[in-house]
Amino acid sequence: MTNTTKSAALFAEAQNYIPGGVNSPARAFQAVGDTPRFIKRAKAQYLYDADDNKLIDYIGSWGPMILGNNHPAVLKAVQEVIEDGLSFGAATEREIQMAKLVCQLLPSVEMVRMVNSGTEATMSALRAARGYTGRNRIIKFEGCYHGHSDGLLVKAGSGLIAEGGTPDSAGVTPGCAQDTLTARYNDFESVEKLFQQYKGEIAAVILEPVAANMGVVPPEKGFLEQIRTICTEEGAVLIFDEVITGFRLSLGGAQELLGITPDLSTFGKIIGGGMPVGAYGGKKEIMEVVAPLGPVYQAGTLSGNPVAMAAGIAQLTYLKDHPEVYTVIDKLGERLYGGLAQIVEKAGAACSVNYVGSIGTLYFTDQNVRDFQTAKTADLARYADYFKFMMERGHYFAPAQFEAMFLSNAHTEGDIDRTLDSAAQYFGV
Repeated sequence: MTNTTKSAALFAEAQNYIPGGVNSPARAFQAVGDTPRFIKRAKAQYLYDADDNKLIDYIGSWGPMILGNNHPAVLKAVQEVIEDGLSFGAATEREIQMAKLVCQLLPSVEMVRMVNSGTEATMSALRAARGYTGRNRIIKFEGCYHGHSDGLLVKAGSGLIAEGGTPDSAGVTPGCAQDTLTARYNDFESVEKLFQQYKGEIAAVILEPVAANMGVVPPEKGFLEQIRTICTEEGAVLIFDEVITGFRLSLGGAQELLGITPDLSTFGKIIGGGMPVGAYGGKKEIMEVVAPLGPVYQAGTLSGNPVAMAAGIAQLTYLKDHPEVYTVIDKLGERLYGGLAQIVEKAGAACSVNYVGSIGTLYFTDQNVRDFQTAKTADLARYADYFKFMMERGHYFAPAQFEAMFLSNAHTEGDIDRTLDSAAQYFGV
């Protein structure tokens, strides 16, 4: 048995001072009936917990560690900038460098505003869309999570997937959620009906171009194209939430990979090499409604923090200069997720695998997972059993069924094969 004595003791202490003992429900391990591992350090493709267990990291800080943990280029950039100070609450040249880089890498982004998290990015993008259109209503999709702002906690995904009403969280008033309409992912007809029912009232449609908060669910052929068309026809702003997919599925994000151009895009810590940061950007005419140019107020004294900017510039520049990274991580994705699909098929297990490039999910359901409803057919108890089996053997997965696995450029074929060997043991093949 793996020793987790120190993690267990730290968790017990944490519960005296932190709600649930964690600063994010995603870390709680409640969904798998286990105790959180407290991480001491990370390097390349590995995490090391408080008990010195070495774990192959398939979370990557929930996506941004494309180059692996503590990559030398990012580490060096951070070490250099902190010599000059951690934060100024004032403009810096690095903010311009970051903005230019983002606009260069993403043709759909003509102007960009830095914020401090993915939640801030989506919240701010929707406010800009409402200010630009003069409309109030928005459409989101069941199972897509866009952060924890009040108006978006409606049929959200990830850790909030559970049976229940709307909104999904206590403390969110019905008034906050009344302008949030929900459609079904990969079901264009559900979107079309909402546009017909609320003619001229819809400010924006927001979605993950590849859903990754009900597990990974790729868009079906024509789905995004139809949404792009109806938004154009109806004068609504199309927002791609690329908090997970941006700069991961390709240098230009899912929008480049899939060939669909949104009006606004949002990003999270992936834009800062894992630092607490976010951004939203898009068409100049929309972004110019944001203060101080326009009437849509949004601010943050830590936005464009010099440390986060340095880390982000380092990682994005490395990816720009080394496009082969995407070839490597996509091949690793095919090896891992394709291998898992072969294992469950050979075992005759009631499981399915979805993946796009370096992100993927093993679902404990035999259904083709294409939306929120089919995702919820997964057997959560079986996933918990699998999770604990794999963790015991040194594989660090998300402690919930409805999350993605992430690969980095630091992972090796040997890491993948070791993980597949453990999975094969679990499924008895």
